[in-house]
Amino acid sequence: MIDPALLRTFLSVADAGGFSEAARRLGLGQSTVSQHVRRLEGLVGCVLFERDTHSVQLTGDGETMTGFARGILDQQDRALRYFSRPGQRGRVRFGVCEDFLLGQAADVLGRFRGTHPGVDLELSVELSEVLHARLAEGDLDLVLAKRDAGQGVRRDPLVWVGAPGLAPVPGEPVPLVLYPEPSVTRARALNTLRRHGIQWRIGCVSERLSGLRVALQAGLGVGLFASSVVPEGLAPVEGLPDPGTVTFVLSHRGAARQGSAAALAETILSARWSRADWTPQVVPGTV
Repeated sequence: MIDPALLRTFLSVADAGGFSEAARRLGLGQSTVSQHVRRLEGLVGCVLFERDTHSVQLTGDGETMTGFARGILDQQDRALRYFSRPGQRGRVRFGVCEDFLLGQAADVLGRFRGTHPGVDLELSVELSEVLHARLAEGDLDLVLAKRDAGQGVRRDPLVWVGAPGLAPVPGEPVPLVLYPEPSVTRARALNTLRRHGIQWRIGCVSERLSGLRVALQAGLGVGLFASSVVPEGLAPVEGLPDPGTVTFVLSHRGAARQGSAAALAETILSARWSRADWTPQVVPGTV
């Protein structure tokens, strides 16, 4: 290992063009400067300066060493600056449903990065019920996902949507375009139609929002979304019963109530996406 002090002394001699001037700039004795250079030459096994009574010149190996020395000291300085910066550091394992990604995710995560540049995010995008289960198992620190009811950061009406102009055909089962189980909106869609005695069939299933959007735009059936996150290019479908509302909850495990996860939760709760008429509240996750 090379002591950074030896490298700094070496570069000072190279820049000053002599040992005496380097000693003055560093506030060291000339003998100490000479000792530092000899120790560095011993470590690397080569002569770094050609010395005579009139001048001090870098050798070829010395020229090469200047590049290494500046690079090593620069890396050290960058590390010290990074870890001396104010603010939190760490990692947050954040689980989020795709509905949120469709809306305010870029704005929220961008603001969080601006205020907490030292915190890294591990983002998981899955069905809400899967995210809640992973939170309970300790795989995630913070989850923003849908629940059938309860308190949360936002409550939205659910709306039936499909390709513009699509309408249920009287006497025919309603074709549905849904997430697979377990899905909050899938369960709500099926339960709503059952309660009203309406026949249905599964026209398309996709684990990803992009797949649902394409299927709906192609007219394969009717989907169910929270009103604030209806994919672009889709329109309300009339003639079906009111599916009610859905709640977006922000859940965490007990250990994540402080630190980086708590800071991300605060950023989400202060986002425009949270309605003024809905009281923000973080819901403790199951432990």
